[in-house]
Amino acid sequence: MIMKFLREVIAEMKLVEWPTLKENRHDTTTVVLTSIFFAIFLGACDWIFQKLFTTFVTHR
Repeated sequence: MIMKFLREVIAEMKLVEWPTLKENRHDTTTVVLTSIFFAIFLGACDWIFQKLFTTFVTHR
């Protein structure tokens, strides 16, 4: 049972079309740049909300 499963997994893995190095670099760059963008965006939102909150809470 397990051997049949392993043979099927190996056969299926041979059918997989693996990405090229160029595709991997492009995809990795996209993920890194998107992550940096969202980190900056969320950090800016957090800073703005923190300033607004402290302004309204301390002035009342």
